[in-house]
Order: sequence, then C-alpha cells, then structure tokens
Amino acid sequence: MHLSNLKVGTRLALSFGLVLLITVVIAAVGIWRLQELASVTHQLTSTDNERLRAASTWRQAIDLNWVRTRAAILDADTSHLSSWQSEIAKTSEEASKAQEVVERLVTTDEGRRLLADIAKTREAYRGPRAELLKRKAAGESVGELLDSQLKPLADAYLQSIVAMEQRQRALYESTRDNAAKQATLSRAILMVVTAVALLVGAGAAILLSRSVTGPLQLAVRGAGLIAEGDLTQSIQAHGRDEAAALLKALGHMQGNLARVVAGVRANAESVASASAEISQGNHDLSGRTESQASALEETAASMEQLGATVRQNADNARQANQLAMNASTVAVQGGEVVSEVVDTMRGINESSRKIADIIGVIDGIAFQTNILALNAAVEAARAGEQGRGFAVVAGEVRALAQRSAEAAKEIKQLITASVERVEQGSQLVDKAGATMTEVVTAIRRVTDIMGEISAASSEQSAGVAQVGEAITQMDQATQQNAALVEEMAAAASSLSGQARELVEAVAVFKLASHGHALATPAALRTPQPSAPAVTQAAPPARPASAPVQPAARQARPVSASPKAAPAPSADDGAWESF
Repeated sequence: MHLSNLKVGTRLALSFGLVLLITVVIAAVGIWRLQELASVTHQLTSTDNERLRAASTWRQAIDLNWVRTRAAILDADTSHLSSWQSEIAKTSEEASKAQEVVERLVTTDEGRRLLADIAKTREAYRGPRAELLKRKAAGESVGELLDSQLKPLADAYLQSIVAMEQRQRALYESTRDNAAKQATLSRAILMVVTAVALLVGAGAAILLSRSVTGPLQLAVRGAGLIAEGDLTQSIQAHGRDEAAALLKALGHMQGNLARVVAGVRANAESVASASAEISQGNHDLSGRTESQASALEETAASMEQLGATVRQNADNARQANQLAMNASTVAVQGGEVVSEVVDTMRGINESSRKIADIIGVIDGIAFQTNILALNAAVEAARAGEQGRGFAVVAGEVRALAQRSAEAAKEIKQLITASVERVEQGSQLVDKAGATMTEVVTAIRRVTDIMGEISAASSEQSAGVAQVGEAITQMDQATQQNAALVEEMAAAASSLSGQARELVEAVAVFKLASHGHALATPAALRTPQPSAPAVTQAAPPARPASAPVQPAARQARPVSASPKAAPAPSADDGAWESF
C-alpha cells in the first residue's frame, strides 16, 4: 500500500503511533532493567550486607571473649574473676544474637556446612573453658593449662567463624560485582534501544515528509503557473490523500478559469451594446425623476400644514386630559369626605343606642328602688311609733324613685327619637356616598377616555411627523436619484471604452486550444470602481441633497452595478462556480 493512498491524518497517526510504540518499548526495557538493578541492590544492601555485619560482630565478640577468658585465668587476684565472667557473659549474648542473624540469613549448603563446623568447635571450646574457670574459682593454678589445652580449641573456634566471615564477604563482593555488571548491561541495552528508536523515528519522519511535501510542491508549482497566466500546463494528481485532492482542485480551477476567461471577450461586446441602451434609458429616467421630485415637494408642504394642525389638536387634548385629571382628583377627595361623614354618623348612631341602653338600666334601678321603698314603708307601719321616722324617709325615697323613673322615660323617648333621626341621616349619608362613588367612577372613566384621546393625538402627531420626514427623505432621495441617473449615463459612456480595454487585457492568459488573449479576474472587476468616482461629482449638481449624501452613496453601488456592468456579474457567478 502506497503512502499517497493514505490520508495525511492517517499518516500522522501512524507516525505518532510508531513513536509512542517506541517510547513504550524504551520505557518497558528501562523498567525491566530497573527491576533487575533493584533486585540486585536489595540483595546487596539488605541480605548480604546484614550477613557480613553479623559475621564480623560474631567474630569480634568471640575474639574479645577469648582475650577476657585468658585475662581472667592469668589474673592472680581471684576476686576479679566474677567481673571477668560477667563481661564474658555479656559478650556471649552479643555473639549469640549475631549467630542467630547469620543462621537466619544463610540459605546455601556451604553456609550450613560452615555453621555446623562452628557449632562443633564451639562445643569443643566451651566445655574446657568452663572447667578451667571453675578450677580457677576454686583457687587452683591453671595458667599452664591455658596454652596447652584451651588455646588450640579457641583458635579452631575462631578459625571456623573467620571462615564464615570470609564466606559472607566473598558473597557480598560477588553481589556487588553483579550489581555493577547489571548497571553496565542496562546502560548498553538502553543505548541500543534508543539508537534503534532514533533510526526508526528518523526514517518514518523522512518518509512522512517526502509523502506530504512532494505533492504540495507540485501544487505550489501549478498555482504559480496559473498566477502567471499560463493555463497550458496540465495538473495531474496521483493518490487519494489531501494533497491529491488539492491537485485535483487546482486542475478543476485551471479548466474553469480557462472557460471563464474565454467568455470574457464575447461578454465585453455585449457590455458595449448594453451600455448604449442604458445611457438612453437613463436620460428618459432623469426627466421622469425631476417631475417626481417636484410633486414630492408639494406633498411635503401639505404634510407640514397637516402636521401643524394635528399638533394643535394634540395640545388641546393634553390640556383637556389635565383638566379631567384635576376634576377626578377633586371628586376622589369629595368621596373620601363623604366616607368620613358616613363613618361619623354610624359612630353617633352606635353612641345613641348605648345611651338608650344606659337609660333602660337607670329605669330598672328606679323601679327596684320604688319597690324597696314600698317594702320599707310596710315594715315601718308594722313597727308603729318606732318606725314612723323610717316611714317618712321611705316615702321620700319612693317619691324620688318615681321622679327618677319618669325622667328616665322622658330621656329614653328623646334618645329614641334622636336615634331614629340619626338612622335617617345615616341612610341619607349612605346614599350620598354611593352617589359620590358613582360620580368618582364616571369622572375616572372620563379621565381615562381623555387620556386615550391625548395618547392617540400624540401618536397621530408623531405618525404625521414621520410621514412628513419620510416624504422629505423621498424628495431628497428623488433628487439624488436624478443626479445618480446622470452619473449612470456618464458611467455607461465610459463602460463602452472599458469594454474595449477588457478585450485588450485578455493577452495575459495563454490557452492550449487557441492563442488569443483572455481576461484576468482583476480585469473583470475594473469597470466597478468607475461608478464611485462619478458619484462623487453628484453633490455639486444638487446642493439640496447634501444633508443625506452618505445614505445615497451607500445605496448607489447596489443600484448601479447590475446596470453598468451586467457582463462582469455573470462572470463573477462563473468564478463562484468553481
């Protein structure tokens, strides 16, 4: 499969995938070698180093114990023997701990054999040593037996431990050398893998670069020929990638460009004939535009008068609306006053009823007082001469109670009449309040209607003003259109000459079918700048249209381009087709 058949994105993905694969391989090799180095380093720093330190400690402790044992036996003062034995016991504990470490870490047969030899020599040494120390403690002289019996056993014991220490040192040095070899091997492997990765990556980069830049160079060369006007060279594309698609597009563009510029010559002749017709039509349009402008001026004057009348009506409506609002405010205040009067009359009615109730209570009290006075008179009559004075008082009280009852009845009648009048007044006030409410509602409706009339008058005034402005703008636009028609006539005259220049500009391009000149896209657009150049001369012709000249200038290219250059617009469509 050729690389040109693959998309550029696929090629980039394959290249980066290859680079990532190489990176993964390098990382995997590095991790593998780091694990090997970590294993060797762990063996060196933990197991071998610990065994070597324990063996050295063991040998030093046994050597120190032998020196202390010799000193204890040769010491003439037997009182020092206990201290020597205490020091020997401490050193023996250290030796036992070191021995346990060595026995735990030794895993080879050779190491176990050396441990067995140490155990034999140790048992052979400890028994005689304990016997000599015991005899020394008993006071015997055992100095001559130290060198003859105990020293050979101690030397054998120390030699077995030294052999173990040398064995552990040899293992430590072997592991250290192995770690150095593993580091060297890892360095070499990583260098080889990196070199291979660089070679593969460089090869892939070169292949990718050539597969992309080669077709692009062909595309640049073809585009340069088209820019120089040479359309005779064919552009061929091979493959199915983006560069091949670009070359195919350039080939299509070359063919379309040849067809477009071949039709420019025929279009130029039609432009010349059409420009003459446009010039005649523009002269007729100029006369009609001037008559339309005069009619619009008269219409604008009429709209100004109508606008003044509408504005006056709007002012009158606003004044009437203001008066209606004031009347509504006064009516609302009157309604509030009537509501207060209604509330006051209701309060008076309630107070009158309470007074009537109080008078009823007073009447009851007078009646009870009369009965009590009557009872008192009866009791005084029964008492005879002794109750005569009391009977006189009871008679006075009874008379007073009767007068109070009569006065209470009169007050009650007056209060009842007052309550009836107050109720009648309350009913009248309620009717007056309802009437004021209706008046307020009616005035509010009138106010709303006047507000709507005022708003409608304002909107009508604004609408009439807008219509007047629109007519004024139409008048100005019509005047500018008249100037524009004159400019278009001049542009049509110059368009004929530009069509001839367009035919002469065709010599830029070379075609394989025939050798006559064809126009460039720039030449197709050369007639368009003539319209703005002529439109700048319009303001001196009609000074009245100067206030809205920017708007007219923005509208001129849109209205002039389809008439002044119909053939170039068709060619522009051909440009867009490819």
